[in-house]
Amino acid sequence: MASSDLAPTVGLDTSVVLRLLTAEPSDQADEALGFLKELKSAGRRAFVSDLVVSEAYFALQAHYQVPKKAAVRVLLDFLRSRFVEPEENGVAVQALESIKGSSQKPGFVDRMIHAQYGMIPATLITFEKASRRLDGVIVLGA
Repeated sequence: MASSDLAPTVGLDTSVVLRLLTAEPSDQADEALGFLKELKSAGRRAFVSDLVVSEAYFALQAHYQVPKKAAVRVLLDFLRSRFVEPEENGVAVQALESIKGSSQKPGFVDRMIHAQYGMIPATLITFEKASRRLDGVIVLGA
């Protein structure tokens, strides 16, 4: 399907994002990049959802053996690229930014949960002791 047959906005799946980030397999990576270039030249937008970002974060580590800090960096760079946009009203970039310069605990998904509740606003209640490092969190059993 040509990008001219699509809606003005498309959402990328994790499989496409991973091909773009890892260039593996190369034929699929080339196809994904070509598609994004065609999409952009047609004035269309490509979004990446928070769910896709979190799945890609874990796949980079588990399947491609990318260290956590490198996964954070590559995802931030990707989400700030001219080819894609993060989910509107999403929290993935905020969570990646907050984990970038700190210890890895609490983890990326815990930081996304915290950021999502903060948008409501709602107080995060958890048993995760590492979440004490986040503002306004109540840790039960502490």
